[in-house]
Amino acid sequence: QVQLVESGGGLVQAGGSLRLSCAASGRTFSSYAMGWFRQAPGKEREFVAAISWSGGSTYYGDSVKGRFTIARDNVKNTVYLQMNSLKPEDAAVYYCAAAQTVATLNYAGYWGQGTQVTVSS
Repeated sequence: QVQLVESGGGLVQAGGSLRLSCAASGRTFSSYAMGWFRQAPGKEREFVAAISWSGGSTYYGDSVKGRFTIARDNVKNTVYLQMNSLKPEDAAVYYCAAAQTVATLNYAGYWGQGTQVTVSS
């Protein structure tokens, strides 16, 4: 069982930065692939970034490549999403997810409650 709690969302101006955190409970955090997804009002959930259990492999959605960075700390049971050069279209609720593999993150059984990111133009 894994419980996920996101934090770090807020209001930022376009071009600014935010760092999201997702704290996980459970002793098996280091065995899970982790990911970030987002959903804006009226839109489908969108893949943002993912990281393998070891942190050795990372993946990004096309819309955030070069601007966002995912990282994890398996000692602190936390995964991070550093978001730079934010655009108004990045505004959404951001969700953290955990799954056995990166490939199954979209069907993950474990999700956080989400954190709101608002980007003003």
